[in-house]
Amino acid sequence: MRRAPLTIVSLLTATGLLLAGCGGGDDKSDAPKAASQEVAASEEVAATWPLTGLPVTGDEDAAQTHPVLVTKIDNTYSSSPQLGLGEADMVVEELVEGGLTRLAAFFYSQLPTKVGPVRSMRASDIGIVSPVDASVVTSGAAGRTIARIKGAGIQFFQEGAKGISRDTSRSAPYNVFADLTTVAQNAQTDAKRPDDYLPWGEEKDFPGGQKATKIAASFGGGHTTNWTYDGKGYVNENTYAADGDHFPADTVLVLRVQVGDAGYLDPAGNPVPETKFTGKGKAMVFHGGKLVRGTWSKADLKSPLELSTRAGDLTVPAGHTWIELVPAANGNVTFTKR
Repeated sequence: MRRAPLTIVSLLTATGLLLAGCGGGDDKSDAPKAASQEVAASEEVAATWPLTGLPVTGDEDAAQTHPVLVTKIDNTYSSSPQLGLGEADMVVEELVEGGLTRLAAFFYSQLPTKVGPVRSMRASDIGIVSPVDASVVTSGAAGRTIARIKGAGIQFFQEGAKGISRDTSRSAPYNVFADLTTVAQNAQTDAKRPDDYLPWGEEKDFPGGQKATKIAASFGGGHTTNWTYDGKGYVNENTYAADGDHFPADTVLVLRVQVGDAGYLDPAGNPVPETKFTGKGKAMVFHGGKLVRGTWSKADLKSPLELSTRAGDLTVPAGHTWIELVPAANGNVTFTKR
């Protein structure tokens, strides 16, 4: 079940009374009231964060004054140490050229002042960021990628924009970092709460599944991401994140995806892949040391992600989720029960 933003429905009842008062005095219609008019005036739907499903607390508001900011982060040894992942709401790991991967780190409830190393966009990012109308923070992109990103109506900030700069203590191209608090000041948004990225649910609704405490998500020979469940959450065993700045994964969601050719080569002459994040495929939801298998579906690039099993719709327990977009053709996912 998708969670709605904070909504107070008393206006519906007030509107119904006003319309009744304005009608002709001889109209004695006995038609039943609309269901919306019968909702108690004090009823509210609790506000939750769109990228985690977690409740909004204190004076915070699920409708921020900035859009979701997706920062493209290098995911090779040269990126070490990565900064800012500890404050991300959600992370998507995607295939890039050479069999390597890149991270699309989603920031909304918190904005770090230094995140990176920031690297370039790919056409794959269109389907990744569009469901929540996110803006992309990037070092740049190939000309044809920029054209496609613009054609999709996606706002992006690249090197040269306020808040994006180089750290002279690091080597290029792994020295671009972003202050998202500054980037956010120049990001256009309609100031409404984004849609939920995943179908969030409660812990009690998550199926039992089979035991799975160690995960290896292989992207086709070039890179494998390893996870271990430590009794509380999932630890990325080969992360490049700085000490104390690791992403706090409550769930690892593996989606088997189709991968095509983006139609150009990188500077080293490698074909650039493009993840086709539409259609449907196999899904593996790792949570609480258990695995539930299912199917994912996404009608088009902007559509929300839906999950299901043979028993019906599948929800993800609210929390921080790392999504692995593993190629269906040559990728692989293994796990152990101990």
